[in-house]
Amino acid sequence: MLEVGTKAPGFELPDQNGTVHTLEQYQGKKVVLYFYSKDHTPGCTKQACGFGELYPQFVEKNAVVLGVSKDSVASHKKFEEKYGLPFPLLSDPDLVCIQAYDVWKEKNNYGKKSMGVVRTTYLINEEGVIEQAYTKVRAAENPANMLEQL
Repeated sequence: MLEVGTKAPGFELPDQNGTVHTLEQYQGKKVVLYFYSKDHTPGCTKQACGFGELYPQFVEKNAVVLGVSKDSVASHKKFEEKYGLPFPLLSDPDLVCIQAYDVWKEKNNYGKKSMGVVRTTYLINEEGVIEQAYTKVRAAENPANMLEQL
């Protein structure tokens, strides 16, 4: 996990519509950057839908929500359409951003070890500095907790 107070790594990733997003384009806004393992899985769906329900309140607080996983643009599009998600889902199949934010880790699932994204959420301030960092996030509680942090 990256340290609070450090400059957040820049990124350039396409969303579910193929539109490229960079961290720099959000200067002047708070950014809730959350990393999740896979579209359409129970925990990731709860987390995404929670952010979707609260999204107008994030916008009111001059914040943007960005979800990142290694899923494809097409997978993100299906996920967005199925659940009516109002925010960008960024596709990082080459793990460039995922590794830059130190969320690609060895996981142990029922005794089977594999590499994957550890559910992590960063709050980045208006100047692009990491203000908060949360690892081992509880998917269902994360959106409300992040709104409280703003």
